Amino acid sequence: MANYTGELWVIFIYTVIYEPATRKHGDRLVDMKFIKNFNNNAALVTGEFGVEWVVVGNGVGFGKKVGDQIDESKVTHRFVAADKTEALLDSIANVSSETLALTKEVVHLVEARQETTFNDYGYLALIDHIDFALQRAHKGIDMAGGTSDWEVRKLFPQQYQVAKEMVQLMEDRTNLTFGNSEAVYLTYHLLNMETDNTDLQDTMRITKIIRAIVDIVQYQFGMQLDQDSFNVDRFVTHLRRFIIRHMKQITDETDELDHGLLALMQAKYADAYATVEKIETYLDKTENWQLTSDDKLYLTLHIWRVTHRQNQTPS
Repeated sequence: MANYTGELWVIFIYTVIYEPATRKHGDRLVDMKFIKNFNNNAALVTGEFGVEWVVVGNGVGFGKKVGDQIDESKVTHRFVAADKTEALLDSIANVSSETLALTKEVVHLVEARQETTFNDYGYLALIDHIDFALQRAHKGIDMAGGTSDWEVRKLFPQQYQVAKEMVQLMEDRTNLTFGNSEAVYLTYHLLNMETDNTDLQDTMRITKIIRAIVDIVQYQFGMQLDQDSFNVDRFVTHLRRFIIRHMKQITDETDELDHGLLALMQAKYADAYATVEKIETYLDKTENWQLTSDDKLYLTLHIWRVTHRQNQTPS
């Protein structure tokens, strides 16, 4: 293994979701031997076949010497170790056993509801968030997000509903009351799960851009979009993909569409195309993004759809 005095990166491999007594032998870290501690809640161990792991759990390596057996019952998650950055582990250096246990339950809830899993960054970021949320709740602090609360509720209703269940679970387990904004911040974490390597600040930026584009569409067409409709939800999903592609500078390797087709769409859906031009101006000024012909074509079609079919439901 590489030198651990340098930076450390942990890649999420497997989430322990069953109690030790119910796990299959193949799901267990067999004969975990202690190598070193990273902090109070994370240690480097070696497992079967000599694979080195970072194990997470309250006091998991406390008092251990090199070669000592690790108590598997203390392990809540495990990661294959690799070099890159130690910051991921620094974020959980001093969190309490309450936070680790609560995060484990919350993760199980989310993964069951969304049929997905947290990667290493998402899981550790959630531990850090829940730990801070517990501190705020004990002090009665609510970090209200103002108008962004409404934006998140309306733009991402499915994720927001799961986030509300997360908050309810946290309140049930701790007998604490979390502020109204907690579901909003947890929604951002759920959105991060759906987009690999997108951090919280990027997700908030995406939400702001979506809100601005929706406002431009509503202003140009002189209408209020039904935020609860299927077609608006679909429109927002397409906008997220479009924005992420530009943020990550992902280029489409396929041939660009014929300019004649764009001219045809411009003539057939003049109002929608004029709205795209307004959006293009906004994105150029705020993000320094230039839209391709493909971008303009697809945005034109999606804007026409959402402004003419918003009351329709999926067949």
